[in-house]
Amino acid sequence: MTESAQVSIIMGSDSDLPTMQGAIAICQKFNIRHEVAIISAHRTPERMVEFAQQAHDRGIQVIIAGAGGAAHLPGMVAAISPLPVIGVPVASRHLSGLDSLYSIVQMPRGIPVATVAIGNAENAGLLAVQILAANRPELLKQVIAYRQELKNTVLEKQERLSQIGIANYLNQS
Repeated sequence: MTESAQVSIIMGSDSDLPTMQGAIAICQKFNIRHEVAIISAHRTPERMVEFAQQAHDRGIQVIIAGAGGAAHLPGMVAAISPLPVIGVPVASRHLSGLDSLYSIVQMPRGIPVATVAIGNAENAGLLAVQILAANRPELLKQVIAYRQELKNTVLEKQERLSQIGIANYLNQS
């Protein structure tokens, strides 16, 4: 684990890494110090407990936890750590990630886990950045600029659609 990381991106299995890449990319885009680790709630429970107990002492400020199937990792980490935890439901072969989503969002009172859409680790990364930006004016400016970029992209697409028409737009997309 990285001593200077602000965000910890954890997952239950290496098969979750392609999904979690979205959160990693956002941390990189915003120059957020982060760490990435495989921590299984079921196969390495002692490691999970140790991680959750010590994360805040190491300077971690937000935890992003991805998990598929039973998806216990985000909730168990949230039950142990005082830090905000963002759960990323990872799509499964059998139930398309609905099992993961239900597992993560159905937390008991007093143990919140913020949850993003199935497979949307990018939004988990953005939420982590926004949490950090609440006390960092320069980072908040970056978030505002990012939102403006999103707006500009939509406006550019609309302008293109208006200029070339629906059929040509669909053919060029």
